[in-house]
Amino acid sequence: MDTLAALTAALASGRLKATCAESCTGGLLSAQLTHLPGSSAWFETGFVTYSNEAKQKLLGVSPDSLRREGAVSETVAREMAAGALKAAQADFALSVTGIAGPGGGSAEKPVGTVCFGLASAAGATARTAHFHGSRDEIRREAVSFALDWLAQALAARG
Repeated sequence: MDTLAALTAALASGRLKATCAESCTGGLLSAQLTHLPGSSAWFETGFVTYSNEAKQKLLGVSPDSLRREGAVSETVAREMAAGALKAAQADFALSVTGIAGPGGGSAEKPVGTVCFGLASAAGATARTAHFHGSRDEIRREAVSFALDWLAQALAARG
């Protein structure tokens, strides 16, 4: 069974709700989460918060975190996931914020740097990954990474 099918089955069988907050993936994660039939049983809403203002207004991301660490940071990814979890009243929330390119990177945060958040009632955690390739490839890899992480979290629940 592929990751998406396993994820769909785990969420549906556990009667769990999932949501996501996206920046650099621009809705691709939501599209993947709703790709398989039956996703309406566990996915009600997602957030595409491309600007810092949207991250603050819709997800409650702290202006201080954005100013201090930038939108592409584990702190902001955690805050995005926690804000989406609360706003959507979900059991799990994924967030993605990164630099898909081709421009926008720096020595500290090169193109392909993507931060992910995962939130549940247990709290919010974050990870950073570095992908290579075109803008589309980086965005696809980010979605795959996020889906794999959520599937692992669901599997760990038992």
